[in-house]
Amino acid sequence: MSTEKTHSGSCFCGAVQFAVTGDPLAMGYCHCQSCRHWSAGPVNAFTLWKPEAVQLISGAEHIGTYNKTPNSDRKWCRKCGGHLFTEHPGMKLTDVYAATIPALPFHAGVHVHYQESVLSIHDGLPKMKDVPSEMGGSGICLTE
Repeated sequence: MSTEKTHSGSCFCGAVQFAVTGDPLAMGYCHCQSCRHWSAGPVNAFTLWKPEAVQLISGAEHIGTYNKTPNSDRKWCRKCGGHLFTEHPGMKLTDVYAATIPALPFHAGVHVHYQESVLSIHDGLPKMKDVPSEMGGSGICLTE
């Protein structure tokens, strides 16, 4: 029997239910234009998981997928339009939007794509030009 915590999540209307198990590999804020546009906000809070840690419970028939690039499979509920998660096949990670997992304590550790920021956030966290080098980025930190 697993002792790992499981957190429930859903779309805006609840038609799509999912669960995440264990701890996310990373949590933070994305400032890229693509995430900002998709989320309709100045910044997007993310949690990154191994794909096997994300389990669909119900509502698969309501999930739509949008691919602006081959790097991201953005998932949303066709019933309410609520965003769910983004699969990143090249990185072998799934970004579950922090707001869709209300019981998960969100502890941001980094800002990514900060050079594209439209909202300055002075919180003492690292501000990456793009993403960490271990994820294929430059690893360059910007000043706050």
